[in-house]
Amino acid sequence: MSDDPAIDPEMPPSGAGCVECDKAGGWWFHLRRCAQCGHVGCCDDSPSKHATAHFHETGHPLIRSYEPGEAWFWNFETNELYESGPELAPPVSHPTDQSVPGPADRVPADWARTLRG
Repeated sequence: MSDDPAIDPEMPPSGAGCVECDKAGGWWFHLRRCAQCGHVGCCDDSPSKHATAHFHETGHPLIRSYEPGEAWFWNFETNELYESGPELAPPVSHPTDQSVPGPADRVPADWARTLRG
């Protein structure tokens, strides 16, 4: 997996939160990082599913969890989970003091019902 052209270990993440949610004033449940370009997007349990949308828009197939303490990768093309993989440029997760879901000031009070809906 470390020689995969879909992984650029030197590319830093695009920021501490989902690029599109931050731009639109939205919120997310968990974050994922593109292993090729560093784009940080929200997971499929989030209302907007921007990490998957990024894959469909760019064809970049590999993401890594951007959650503290998680190092797994997911391949959208093969639907394979990898427990670990190559180290990526830091930081390897969003800040540990960032709320989940987040960001705290944009998460609605009924967020759990929103995700189940």
